[in-house]
Amino acid sequence: MSNSPLVNYTRISPHRSSPRNHKIDTITIHCVVGQCAVEPLGELFQTKEASSHYGIGYDGRIGMYVEEKDRSWCSSNAENDNRAITIECASDAFEPYAINDKVYNALIKLCADICKRNGIKKLKWKADPSLIGKVDKQNMTVHRWFNPGKSCPGDYIYNRL
Repeated sequence: MSNSPLVNYTRISPHRSSPRNHKIDTITIHCVVGQCAVEPLGELFQTKEASSHYGIGYDGRIGMYVEEKDRSWCSSNAENDNRAITIECASDAFEPYAINDKVYNALIKLCADICKRNGIKKLKWKADPSLIGKVDKQNMTVHRWFNPGKSCPGDYIYNRL
């Protein structure tokens, strides 16, 4: 299991579980709720009991905070986090939590890289929480499905998955 060669910055979070207990077959995209760079996000994951595998800063740079061999603490759901690669995206701090073109383009490249390295032939999205774990039908999930108080990843990303 390898990590993305697209990473520009690495700051491994202590808030992770090692190793993950499931093969990678899902991607979960999140919004940061702020136009931040990869370095402050890496700092946040040093102290907050949360983490993600990758983060994309407002400038399109990619940070790594948890290696792919490990489980991030990102989705409020251990089962999802054990099977998913989680990605935080710099976004506006208000609904619909829009991301800019640099973030969007980096996200597409990162998702393609993750799929290629992990044998995921195609990303599938039906916007259907009843399909969680049924990766032959849907292999993308969102934070709001596991934590009803969240709107993550915001409607901007959700409507473009």
